[in-house]
Amino acid sequence: MDRKRVGEIDYLKSVCILLMIAFHLVFFSDKYPLVKQWVYTFHMPVFLILSGYLMRIEKPPREFLRAMGWIFIPYLIMETGYVVMSAVLPVRDKVDALSIGLVFDKLFLHPMGPYWYLHTFLLCGLTYYGVFRRLGRMKLVSCLLLLGTIYAVLADICHIVSLPNAMYFLAGVTLRRSETMFTSFFRPSLWALVPLAWLSTDVENLDCFTWGGVAIVYLVVSVLLKIYAILPLSVKCISDYIGAHTLILLVFSPVFTMLSKVWVPYLSFDSTGMLFLVVSVPFTVFGSFGVAWCIDRLGLSPWFWGKRRMLAPFRE
Repeated sequence: MDRKRVGEIDYLKSVCILLMIAFHLVFFSDKYPLVKQWVYTFHMPVFLILSGYLMRIEKPPREFLRAMGWIFIPYLIMETGYVVMSAVLPVRDKVDALSIGLVFDKLFLHPMGPYWYLHTFLLCGLTYYGVFRRLGRMKLVSCLLLLGTIYAVLADICHIVSLPNAMYFLAGVTLRRSETMFTSFFRPSLWALVPLAWLSTDVENLDCFTWGGVAIVYLVVSVLLKIYAILPLSVKCISDYIGAHTLILLVFSPVFTMLSKVWVPYLSFDSTGMLFLVVSVPFTVFGSFGVAWCIDRLGLSPWFWGKRRMLAPFRE
């Protein structure tokens, strides 16, 4: 894939990561269960499609495994910390009995919190690389069928990945391998709002692994791409920056969504939860970037991210 970033893709990533942060704020998301269900229908599927689409398997094995290793390191550190803190703090996903075996189970088989995405990314990515590097001379359809079969085995027999998540990753792989441009397949259109609204009124469609859910994923992307085309340049710059640094937000946001609980008693007078949302999302974004900045400044990024500096300077 070309190293030049695509504004539309970074924009979609920024929207999805901000939605993830918003609906990981329990005080807010519990007030809007149907909206949460609707958002969950598309926001991570879009992320997974983009992950499969953007993954570069043209790298030699050593370089590819090194890149995946530097995804695993922050995953290892943060998932371990998440499990340990879940045993200490009064959180929803409470761990009752902490042990080495439990930590290994959460790291390699059944991750907790938002870090399941990195677990899925690593498993699906390594499998994708292995199939296409070893069998790339086979017909494309055969390779894709084999990859889908392996994902189904990992999901239904091994139970270490979600089948819907793996299939959305596979959809992104299919787009990439068929040499279909992302912005050509997903056609920008505000008219997509009409069928989107109609499908969203039926709760049975609010599941990404139904035909209605798949249609919602497509229609949401179409609407978002059309909105991107009319956004002011300053907003595009911000979305481009956030979209280029979604890994930072994914890794560190749980720390700040958890810390946001501190001001729940002070903002609970707003029964809508909107004030809490407006305060907590920027707090989480800036806090996550702040941690990444500190890691850069302390010279720890080569040991945490595998690169000299993770946080690029913002240029409008």
